[in-house]
Amino acid sequence: QPQLVESGGGLVQPGGSLRLFCAASGFTFDYYAIGWFRQAPGKEREGVSSIGGSSGSIIYADSVKGRFTISRDNTKNTAYLQMNSLKPEDTAVYYCAASVVATATMTEVLYDYWGQGTQVTVSS
Repeated sequence: QPQLVESGGGLVQPGGSLRLFCAASGFTFDYYAIGWFRQAPGKEREGVSSIGGSSGSIIYADSVKGRFTISRDNTKNTAYLQMNSLKPEDTAVYYCAASVVATATMTEVLYDYWGQGTQVTVSS
C-alpha cells in the first residue's frame, strides 16, 4: 500500500534551519515526482517545491527560492526539503506528495499519494 511519512518538523527561531524528510513505500519511488506543500492556519494549501522522478527537474515557489532546497535519494526512497533562513511566515503544516506525472509540478490534482504532514513553527 502506498505510503508517505514526513518527519523533521519542529520549532525553530527566525533565521534558523530545518530539514524535512519524506519516506516513501509501496510504490516505485523513482518513477514519481515528489512535491512539498504547506498549509498555514486559515490559509489554503500551497505548493512549495517539487522534484521530478528520473528527469530531476526542480521548481520552487517564489516565496522560498534561494532559501529552500529540494532533493531526493532514490536508493533510499526518501525526499528532503532543506529549509534555511526560516521566517515566521513559513509556519505551516508541511506535506509531501507523490505524482505519477514524473516531471516536477505543483498542481495538486496531479498528486496521487499524500503524507499526513509535519508541523513547522518559526517563532522567537
